[in-house]
Amino acid sequence: MNIVIIGNGITGITAARNIRKRSNHRITVISSESKYFFSRTALMYVYMGHEKFNNIQPYEDWFWEKNKIDLIQDHVTYIDTENKRIDLAGGIAVIYDKLIIAAGSKSNKFGWKGQDLHGVQGLYSLQDLELLEDNTKNISRCVIVGGGLIGIELAEMLRSRNISVSMLVREKSYWNSILPERESEMINRHIMEHHIDLRLSCELIEIVGGENKKVRSVITSEGDEIECELVGLTAGVSPNTNVIKNTKIESNRGILVNEFLETNIADIYAAGDCAEFKKGFPFRKNIEQVWYTGRIQAEALAQSVCGKRTAYEPGVWFNSAKFFDIEYQTYGLVNMNIEDEKNLYWEDSSGRKSIRIVYTKDGVIGFNLMGIRYRQEVCIKWIEEKRSIEFVLQNLGEANFDPEFFKQHEADLLEIFNSENTGKKIILRKKRGLDRFLKQSKLSH
Repeated sequence: MNIVIIGNGITGITAARNIRKRSNHRITVISSESKYFFSRTALMYVYMGHEKFNNIQPYEDWFWEKNKIDLIQDHVTYIDTENKRIDLAGGIAVIYDKLIIAAGSKSNKFGWKGQDLHGVQGLYSLQDLELLEDNTKNISRCVIVGGGLIGIELAEMLRSRNISVSMLVREKSYWNSILPERESEMINRHIMEHHIDLRLSCELIEIVGGENKKVRSVITSEGDEIECELVGLTAGVSPNTNVIKNTKIESNRGILVNEFLETNIADIYAAGDCAEFKKGFPFRKNIEQVWYTGRIQAEALAQSVCGKRTAYEPGVWFNSAKFFDIEYQTYGLVNMNIEDEKNLYWEDSSGRKSIRIVYTKDGVIGFNLMGIRYRQEVCIKWIEEKRSIEFVLQNLGEANFDPEFFKQHEADLLEIFNSENTGKKIILRKKRGLDRFLKQSKLSH
């Protein structure tokens, strides 16, 4: 049996590796982006000179042949679902028995006038990075449109080369659809501390061209014209559904799948950024374009294609990122306005660190951390076990990432809770060894 995978990102390659662990099936991975799998989140460090591209490829070139995973670097032009055939731009056809579509995302464009001028681009693929190298030669100013994670990554990349940056964010505060108000304000300040012209409640109206159809400036919703030589379109990404054009595979915003990641066509699956669940999960979006969700989906999918039909179970939400010098971690439900929720929040005097614990009468439901690391396995276990806020605060030292090298702030958070709840005086317990905690955690399961 030949299992063909379209896309060699984290989802496609995780599927390939897990299928190989479970079977001797033939595996073929097709990608027009690159021959070998690489860490997409590390592309920014290649541009900034911190890493070479070869160093962000986790596996040696011989790994694929040794594990009998065939790689084809080519572009898919058509999927013949009736004859189970994939046509490639290079002129060859690949026959499949089962097909996994893991085609990823593409940068959003919203029909702005001038969006196809030279010097206008998104930042998602390896080709985008290569284009950015060309587009930033000998330039001095850029305008970034959008305030998500890609936008701030691009801003950091450009500032590393002393390119001036204006950032247009249509919301009243940076990423405030995800971050709570105080954390969003923290990042507003941090962006401006890095000499970025942050323009909130400001939208792009038009991109103006100059000689040779190159970008000359942008016009904003405030009526300002900002001269620039590069426009970065980072207003989110959309599922890449181009690969299923002119097929009977159903799609909406993404390729529609059930909880088993099955499409409407037998033996065809979709997972990762390009997939959209017909029926969503509680407090989760139908499209989840996050590295770890693609990995978990691929692990479940590998079991299904190898004969053990397995539903995707998303588990407790988590994510992490970096806003220049501020690391960000979130676990569970934060900024969701759950009924009867309470928030315990601490922020240090520097305005660069904060801890937020979200809880209800039924227990802790979320953690939001800025500039501080907590152990994922500990936080998720507490959420799953519905531990009370009192229990979590008493044992908060268990979550410390590395208390020998990082300052601890549990006492500060505890002091705030005790001051807000005068009838409940909680004392911080001495931190037990992490090995003991993990041992107990395994025994409890």
